[in-house]
Amino acid sequence: MGIFKIEGGIQLKGEITPQGAKNEALQILCAVLLTPEKVTINNIPDIIDINKLITLLGNLGVKIQKNGNSSITFQSDEVNMGYLETEAFKKEGGSLRGSIMIVGPLLARFGKGYIPKPGGDKIGRRRLDTHFEGFINLGAKFRYNREDHFYGVEAPDGLTGTDMLLDEASVTGTANIVMAAVLAKGTTTVYNAACEPYLQQLCKMLNAMGAKISGVGSNLLTIEGVEALGGCEHRILPDMIEIGSWIGLAAMTKSEITIKNVSWENLGVIPNVFRKLGITLEKKGDDIFIPAHVNGYEVKTDIDGSILTIADAPWPGFTPDLLSIVLVVATQAKGDVLIHQKMFESRLFFVDKLIDMGAKIILCDPHRAVVIGHDFKSQLKATTMSSPDIRAGISLLIAALSAKGTSTIQNIEQIDRGYERIDERLRAIGANIVRA
Repeated sequence: MGIFKIEGGIQLKGEITPQGAKNEALQILCAVLLTPEKVTINNIPDIIDINKLITLLGNLGVKIQKNGNSSITFQSDEVNMGYLETEAFKKEGGSLRGSIMIVGPLLARFGKGYIPKPGGDKIGRRRLDTHFEGFINLGAKFRYNREDHFYGVEAPDGLTGTDMLLDEASVTGTANIVMAAVLAKGTTTVYNAACEPYLQQLCKMLNAMGAKISGVGSNLLTIEGVEALGGCEHRILPDMIEIGSWIGLAAMTKSEITIKNVSWENLGVIPNVFRKLGITLEKKGDDIFIPAHVNGYEVKTDIDGSILTIADAPWPGFTPDLLSIVLVVATQAKGDVLIHQKMFESRLFFVDKLIDMGAKIILCDPHRAVVIGHDFKSQLKATTMSSPDIRAGISLLIAALSAKGTSTIQNIEQIDRGYERIDERLRAIGANIVRA
């Protein structure tokens, strides 16, 4: 396994451009299975999770033509459905959480879809009920092999539109259901739908392919089924999670950084949450400029003076993927913050590594942590640590870049799953980081 060696305590400076959004790309790539025509996708991030999904599509028989500059053309005119019943697919599909979203398109177009229990981050229970209940509501028959954890849905006579109320506003669940419903007979309404920018982008792409989806951006989607979809060209948004990561990095290292082409209109409350921590963000065109916080940053309390609470919530609330970043940034703020991670019960368990570095954190329970900021009066200490998941990994990397001394981060494959050539890009703005 690879490691990063980081010499911390260095001020950085320069410009950094965010990669394409990982979570959008996982949905968009699965949608190419809905049509036999060519689909060109631009701004695809070159990261492990996305490359695994592209390999899986290739093994399914999808033709893949690389155009350069993060652009790939896909054509799913000769899909090999037999591959879904092989041992190779069980192993490959089980290594990637995003593989679950091939089921909706395959079910809609070919009348069946199978998937092994997907892998991904070990951040707590991540249920699949919303996905399969949606397929069942559309008329599919569900089966599950408990021995090898293999799921299947079949609808040989096609799917039929219906009204459904989702039990949770699952982003991947909504995406899967929408991709299944676009080719169903009749009209489907999905209430309590996720409305994240990733999902909006998927709906816009499907409409460009000939789907009829209305209510995009709201939690009530209406999908009129069509007989077939055609090809299109689509560009993936910049990754909002990476943008938040760079904001946290700039604050923790007291660096002057410009984040280029961030698509401000799709960032939601993210800039304001960092402003609540006292971080200065300036909008310059479509860029974010973060000045060097040489005097630190002070947490804003609530109106009544009570401790600031930052909690995750479905969009347009604060994304759970950035809570780990916020927690690390709070360790050097002036003031205290309560971090409330509602969605995943294991995501805060990396805080013991920050405590080892000298951070003042009280882990109240699996979902809540109180962070007592140092106000840079006590610098974090370098240490050796291991990355447990993508977002905790980048948080530990930010902590190491701000810490005094040389830190080692093991299991960096977790970081590479979500961040493209991160060591090269950090060195370009002055970081002392080596991959070994």
